[in-house]
Amino acid sequence: MWIDDNNTIAYIIDLNDDKALPVKRMILEIREEIVTGSLIKLKEDPFIVNTIEEYTQKHIDSRDQAWQIIKEMVLDEPGIYEKNIRATYIKKTRETYGVSYPTVRKYLCKYWQRGKTINALLPDYQNSGAKGKERTSGTKKRGRPPKYAATGVNVDEKTKKLFRVALEKYYLTSKENRLTDAYKMMVKEFYAKDIYYENGIEKVIIQDEEKMPSIRQFRYWYEKEYTVPESLNARKGRKKYNKDHRAVLGSSLSEVFGPGSRYQIDATIGDVYLISKHNPNWIIGRPVIYLVMDVFSRMVVGNYIGLEGPSWIGAMMALANTVMDKQEFCAQYGIEISKDDWPCEHLPEILLADRGEFEGFNVERLIEAFNLHVENAAPYRADWKGVVEKHFDLIQMKVKPMLPGYVDKDFQERGTRDYRLDAVLTLDEFTKIIIKQILYYNQKHYLKDYVRDEDLVHDDVLPIPLKLWNWGMENRTGKLKYFPEDIVKLHLMPRETATVTYKGIRMKGIYYSCERAVKGLWFETARQKGSWKVEIAYDPRDMSIAYWIDSYSNEYDKCFMLEPSKRYEHSSLEEVMYLVEKEKQLAQSVSHQQLQKDVDYIAEVESIVANASKRKEKLKDQTLSKAEKVGSIKEHRRNEKRSLKSEEAFQLEKDKEEQMKETEILSFQSNKENNQDFSRPNVRELFNRRKEERDE
Repeated sequence: MWIDDNNTIAYIIDLNDDKALPVKRMILEIREEIVTGSLIKLKEDPFIVNTIEEYTQKHIDSRDQAWQIIKEMVLDEPGIYEKNIRATYIKKTRETYGVSYPTVRKYLCKYWQRGKTINALLPDYQNSGAKGKERTSGTKKRGRPPKYAATGVNVDEKTKKLFRVALEKYYLTSKENRLTDAYKMMVKEFYAKDIYYENGIEKVIIQDEEKMPSIRQFRYWYEKEYTVPESLNARKGRKKYNKDHRAVLGSSLSEVFGPGSRYQIDATIGDVYLISKHNPNWIIGRPVIYLVMDVFSRMVVGNYIGLEGPSWIGAMMALANTVMDKQEFCAQYGIEISKDDWPCEHLPEILLADRGEFEGFNVERLIEAFNLHVENAAPYRADWKGVVEKHFDLIQMKVKPMLPGYVDKDFQERGTRDYRLDAVLTLDEFTKIIIKQILYYNQKHYLKDYVRDEDLVHDDVLPIPLKLWNWGMENRTGKLKYFPEDIVKLHLMPRETATVTYKGIRMKGIYYSCERAVKGLWFETARQKGSWKVEIAYDPRDMSIAYWIDSYSNEYDKCFMLEPSKRYEHSSLEEVMYLVEKEKQLAQSVSHQQLQKDVDYIAEVESIVANASKRKEKLKDQTLSKAEKVGSIKEHRRNEKRSLKSEEAFQLEKDKEEQMKETEILSFQSNKENNQDFSRPNVRELFNRRKEERDE
């Protein structure tokens, strides 16, 4: 109620005690109790009276009379808070106005406890009538007498307890039973007066009607004790309640200032089947559509249509497209536009995305590199990204009538046509259609639900995305950030800590090299002084190329696969990991067989050694001393070499006589009628003939 100028002493009063009086306390003690939680700070005063419009003149006169009684004493601060000074004031007041001590104390307590204002002395007439309080049950039935039904019973504490049990057991559950079903289950369980069996089935006889609560009473006490949010949370679950049943009181525009204040990114599965560009007979399924939208202008600032995701790879492609020159992007698909038709090649201040898309990605890198703040929407809270979610519905609605292979509501129902067989569009063709739809939306679509602020109304700006964007660029700038496309892509790619070895830069079992490493003699240094760590960025879709990163200067150098790793060329990270794991699995599968061979080899060696030891023991000359054995090593070595020479000498031909003995000679009967000889001449005969010819 009062603090001294030195902020040392304070007078406080208990708000919950009608007879409380001021107490002197040290500020230091109060602070300690706030820190420990003994005292709790409230931002709002529950006792303050904000209006007197509902009070009658009688009550106002009563207030003024009470104020006149205590006015002089309460203005004497801090004297009035001391007991002896307060006693003197009260005695004087009693003599002057003829009031009792309890009356003066009641006025003082109300004044101090309710904010030290005159209106604190108003009578508490709003508490009259016991509004909201339950009446005590008696023997007589409360309420209007029923016209046709039985009288019934009053709902006492026992009955209310049964209501609560039945509601929580049969109604406030994920089964979503009807309230009438919960009432019937309660009657069966708690209001049975007898049990009987019929055809082996246990059945109950319920109480008479005048001894049971009615369905109206059951419904009344349910609505009285359970709020709508409590009921929906119990029946639907908190996630579904937040998504579909919560109150929608805000707007996406409440947190944005201009273009780039906040982007929203999200993905959906396209409701159309596509075919491969390599073979029209190959159906490749439904595409993933990523959109990035500016909240302020509702412009589509980036997109990605492909087969990746929803995942970080898809989000990475969409963010890369966000900073891309849209004129060049459209030209890739044969669409000619000007810079002004799609002038979006920037990063925002805040990016709102799904938590799953950034799973495993170091978001801090985007913050450090681009000062980009990334927010993740809670699970099952698609409403947090309402701008981009709503645009997905718009896209599907616009393109549906014109696309063959489109999935309709009756898809996969019995007797319906299989829409997958109608697919005729390739991924590139579908992307071209979506780009044209985005261009039409950005330039022509009128936003019926867009709430224009005062400045937009003053400048008569139509709620069309491109017009809102251009107006914001002129009047609400400062949030957009421009960065080169390559730098953005570099920071969007996943990174890994690699090791520089004498064999190359090793990352995930793949060896790379780069120009900087070769010029800097990295590999030679690693062989002499040991390996060290470097940071590598890579695209997990193709591991052929990686990028060495300098974290301090943002410089990078392209790394190429070395020859030992060429088998992984043009393979994705998943394929590389699969091959590595496959090799480990293969090595593990043969390890037991290898162990068996190693054990067999050890046994064979031990057998040879054992036989050699036995032979030595058998032939060992016990008369030779150690010196004699060692001293004759050179002589024995020389003799052994002489013996090996004759055994190891090469002998390529056998003696002629031995060859003739071993050769079997067969005689052929000559053909006397034909003197020609067609037999194959002997090699020696050929040599002899040539020699004779040379001699002649």
